[in-house]
Order: sequence, then C-alpha cells, then structure tokens
Amino acid sequence: MVTIGLLPAGLRTTGQAQVDQHDTAPGGFLASQDHSNCKAELALRVIQGRWKLSILRELIDGVQRFSHLQRALPGVSQKVLTAQLRELVADGLVQRTVYPQVPPRVDYVLTPLGRDLIPVLEGLHAFGEQVEAQASPSSNEEAFT
Repeated sequence: MVTIGLLPAGLRTTGQAQVDQHDTAPGGFLASQDHSNCKAELALRVIQGRWKLSILRELIDGVQRFSHLQRALPGVSQKVLTAQLRELVADGLVQRTVYPQVPPRVDYVLTPLGRDLIPVLEGLHAFGEQVEAQASPSSNEEAFT
C-alpha cells in the first residue's frame, strides 16, 4: 500500500518520488492524476472523425461553402460531410451560416475556439513528422550501424 503525504510548499510524496502539485506537466497531464475527467481525451474526442482534420485544414484559410468542402475532400459523401460538420458546429469549433436565398447558401468558418486549435494541430503534424522520420528505413539502418 502506498501512502501520500503532504509536504511543505505543495509537494506530495508516494514514498518513491516527489511531485510538485503546482508545477505539473502541460495542462496537468500526469499519470498520478484522476483521469475520469481528462481534458486531453475530451480534446481528442472533439477532433476524432475520419474527415474532421481535413475539414479543419480547409477552413484554416477562411470561410468556405459546403460545395467547396465537398470538392476539396474527394471520397467523402454528402451525408458524412454534413454529419462531421454538424459535430464540429455542436462542439463550437465551426460556425455555420445559412443565407436565405435560392439555391440555399451555407458558409462554414472556424470560430475563435477552432482557431485556437490550429497550433495544436501544427504540433500534432510536427509530432507525426518525427514519428515518420523515426520509422523510415534510412533512420533504422543508421541505428544499427
């Protein structure tokens, strides 16, 4: 059984190591914390979906119409694109504007919250590049020489 004791200046110990409760990992993402309300998992659920990252990438440049998104994402059906856009709107990342005209015009744009996601996505992209470089055959050959 491991006990947790409080130490001066907000430090706690599990008998093995000391963790400063005030100076946690970015965003409070520690293994020792309660994960029932993990904000990282919430963030991943918001962007989870086959087409969501592609939709967000298309909206980085500004307002886009539904027809542009459909042309820019070959292979996505109208039904799936509509569902993914609705989820992004419901999660507050995208704003949908319908203009009362014939034929109907619908525009989509990133909200301020959606724009806040751009640096996170750029970080994920950079991480993907690191993973790709590590997994490339040339880097594996160098590791064994």
